[in-house]
Amino acid sequence: MIMSLMLQNFILFQIGWFCCVIGGASSEFYWIGVVAVAVIIAIHLIRANNIQNEIVLIVATMMLGTAWDSGLTIAGIFSFSNGIVVNGLVPIWMIAMWALFATTLNVSLKWMKNRYLLAIVFGALGGPIAYYAGNRLGAVEFNTTSTALIAVAIGWSIIMPLLIALTARFNGYQQVNSKTYEVEPV
Repeated sequence: MIMSLMLQNFILFQIGWFCCVIGGASSEFYWIGVVAVAVIIAIHLIRANNIQNEIVLIVATMMLGTAWDSGLTIAGIFSFSNGIVVNGLVPIWMIAMWALFATTLNVSLKWMKNRYLLAIVFGALGGPIAYYAGNRLGAVEFNTTSTALIAVAIGWSIIMPLLIALTARFNGYQQVNSKTYEVEPV
């Protein structure tokens, strides 16, 4: 059952990621990722043991990721063509993608809890790979590829352990510890 939930979470993340990136590459359908993420988050919250903790984690992740990526956009490291709703912020589909990523932290990425060095390495490698894939699919444009990937690696190597630390406090999927009493045979 737990492995099934982890696998489902991973698959839903991949579906949401592709909807955001493919939609983000389109001037007409940039919103499709936002809709997909909303559905995936609803599924995620329905399954949570503590919805409030998951909402706090999702909002915190969205804010942190949006601030970082918006800073890189303002610095001219990369740019987006579609889905910009507020000047100076990343597109709406990118903000949604940060919320989507938060849904993995307590489920399919729970193996990373309390492994901060691993989180740093995961962020430094996984972040640039995801952004490079987004670039190749046309959703994000790099000013200079090497500079963009280095900046993303630095950011993600900091952000990932911070997010893992947040999961210690805001874990809506944590099983409630219950005492079991054994009855001795008479």
